[in-house]
Amino acid sequence: MPTIAGTNPYTGIRLEPIATESSDVDVDRIARGSRSTFGYLRKLGREGRARLLESIADAVDIGAEGLIKAADEETGIGTTRLAAELNRSTYQMRFFAEVLREGSYLEATIDTAGQSPMGPRPDLRRILQPIGPVAVFGSSNFPFAFSILGGDTASALAAGCPVVLKAHSSHPKTSELSHDVMVAAARNFGAPDGTIGIVFGQDAGSALVRHPLIQAVGFTGSLSGGTALLNVINSRPQPIPFYGELSSLNPLIVTPNAAMERGAEIGARLAASITTSAGQLCTKPGVAFVSEGPDGDALVRALAEELSAITVAPLLNQRIFEEYGSITSALDDLDGVQRITPRVAQAEKGFHVSPAVFSIKASKLGPEVVRECFGPSALIVRYSTLPELESALTTMLGSLTVTIHFGTGDENLTARLTELSVPFAGRILYNDYPTGVNVSWAQTHGGPWPSTNTLHTSVGSTAVRRFLRPVTFQDAPASLLPAELQDGPNTIPRRMNGRLTLPDGPTSR
Repeated sequence: MPTIAGTNPYTGIRLEPIATESSDVDVDRIARGSRSTFGYLRKLGREGRARLLESIADAVDIGAEGLIKAADEETGIGTTRLAAELNRSTYQMRFFAEVLREGSYLEATIDTAGQSPMGPRPDLRRILQPIGPVAVFGSSNFPFAFSILGGDTASALAAGCPVVLKAHSSHPKTSELSHDVMVAAARNFGAPDGTIGIVFGQDAGSALVRHPLIQAVGFTGSLSGGTALLNVINSRPQPIPFYGELSSLNPLIVTPNAAMERGAEIGARLAASITTSAGQLCTKPGVAFVSEGPDGDALVRALAEELSAITVAPLLNQRIFEEYGSITSALDDLDGVQRITPRVAQAEKGFHVSPAVFSIKASKLGPEVVRECFGPSALIVRYSTLPELESALTTMLGSLTVTIHFGTGDENLTARLTELSVPFAGRILYNDYPTGVNVSWAQTHGGPWPSTNTLHTSVGSTAVRRFLRPVTFQDAPASLLPAELQDGPNTIPRRMNGRLTLPDGPTSR
């Protein structure tokens, strides 16, 4: 079988192989092993799964040094950011332990037997239940927080679903080490082998998605990769949900008053947002709307000056490196597009690039200009009137974020821009920058197509909802009911005959 190895982005040199591609036989064995542990995770209960996640987080903390070293060698992200990202991963696992213990994610609902306008009503008790083994595809740009140790894995395990992981080809060693740490922690906890599995290779990923025992897929990656997996799912006799984070432009809008009051500051901080992690963040602002005139000019100058002083990290892999060169070169050749950063020759070794930021008038905006470019690149759209800005915004596709920078006296304009943004954004920011996604109860990391293909979030407490389905028990014997639906002390938030009731005491452990 072909071997799997990463490439060092600093040098462009292929690293030593660490695995072979998983065969169809391997995929079948791993998927069956995953299915065999489904009952264990369900019976483990909320408190048991919470402690399992905490045990994994503790093991990751202990193995952090080796994980960070491997990830830097394969991704070129840098140890400082990788350390912060790994901390985010363990925090996320402990966060979902908190979600489990609080219990409202179950949407427990009880309608007791009685009379209704429709006649006699039976006793109905509804709760969310895990759906089964989940396939998780890690991302290239987050080797920890959106990969093997990421939110899809944590939320699936929290839901009670075994996980089969697809190692990313850009960081296979990091994937393998992350998997090994998780499996060792799960074994020490007492979980059976198969609770967390892993496969290697593109064909193995397709075979995994095709396998009849897999009941859902979590994916973070390119639009083309996600579309390919969707096509595989559509060929299955049994359709399953696919939760993909795919492509996002993340428009940033600067009102004329904001440019007048703090244009230089916005320009400098926008430069940092564009180049953070070499511009390889799904929330990077890829297009910024700036007014024409002296104030907008000053903002763009500040942006260009700041970019000239920034040295960005190398891109993650050969494919991203080549696509960055292709997309930025194509923009250079388009009529009406002006480059505001110097054109620099690509590096002879490794995947190093320089920022490439362009400008165009809003009246000339078209689909050939506005496209996602992974890397430190962005398009500045200069608008002359507010109607022109509104018209340009109507051409934007679904995005994870929209950012609005407003100034004094912009209350009505900000309300209008918010109204225009809500239909195509998952998160709307004000006087801030979109890079950075906090793990919290209120977070949304999702949006309309093509940013995602789902109504759910992949970050925050409700990410667990993706891997659950509702089940209603009608006139069930009490002994057959899940504990959260039984009569007695109320241990979690639940709805009784239409009224929300809170726990009688401390949340059940």
